[in-house]
Amino acid sequence: MPKNILNRAHSALTKQHKLAIAGVAALGTAAIAASAVPSSADTVTTGAPATTAQVAAGTTLKNVKGTVTDQLAPETVKLDTLAAKKKAADEAAAAKQRAEAAKKAAAQKAAADAAKKAAQARAEKEAASRSTQRVDLQPVAAKTYANNLDGWIRQALDIMKQRGIPGSYSGVHRNIMRESSGNPMAINNWDINAINGIPSKGLLQVIDPTFRAYHVPGTSWNIYDPVANITAACNYAAHRYGSMDNVNSAY
Repeated sequence: MPKNILNRAHSALTKQHKLAIAGVAALGTAAIAASAVPSSADTVTTGAPATTAQVAAGTTLKNVKGTVTDQLAPETVKLDTLAAKKKAADEAAAAKQRAEAAKKAAAQKAAADAAKKAAQARAEKEAASRSTQRVDLQPVAAKTYANNLDGWIRQALDIMKQRGIPGSYSGVHRNIMRESSGNPMAINNWDINAINGIPSKGLLQVIDPTFRAYHVPGTSWNIYDPVANITAACNYAAHRYGSMDNVNSAY
């Protein structure tokens, strides 16, 4: 077969194929358009105005969209409410945790303070116990005095020292020997005091008014008691003469 005839046949076949493909594409587009239009709708002629039924079909699609939006609105509110409740619950839980933590911290501090106080009390008690152990608990033996002139003078001098009354052993002894010769029951019934009804009595010849006025607390109120007589007479001499040591005659 000649070459030109073959080229023309090939060209004709190609054109037929193209027309067939174009026809199939047109049929597919028409099918798609037909499926998008409701079955009750009329076919719209190209260039012709849309009918009332066709407009209504378009409006129905718009209303469907609005209805779906309206149905979703309550769900959105519900989700917002749930989110708010969850946030409030989370905040309440956090506040509860903070309160529990603060309570626990306060309890721990109180326990620590109590332990510290108890330890301090134990330390003070132990220190006091050690201090008591260092003290000599043996009682000091009471000082004893002989029941004679020497013992009476020494006991009287110890009492006078406690009371701040001056006097020495020699000064007290000297005056006792001059006044009574060491007799605690001595009484003068002949001097002016006796004439006046208040005789001098005891070791240092003290009259009753003087004994009562210068009596030393802690001693007997009996004027004939040796220690009471000596301390009262020395107390009087200290006020009158500065000390019994300064007395060298009747006083």
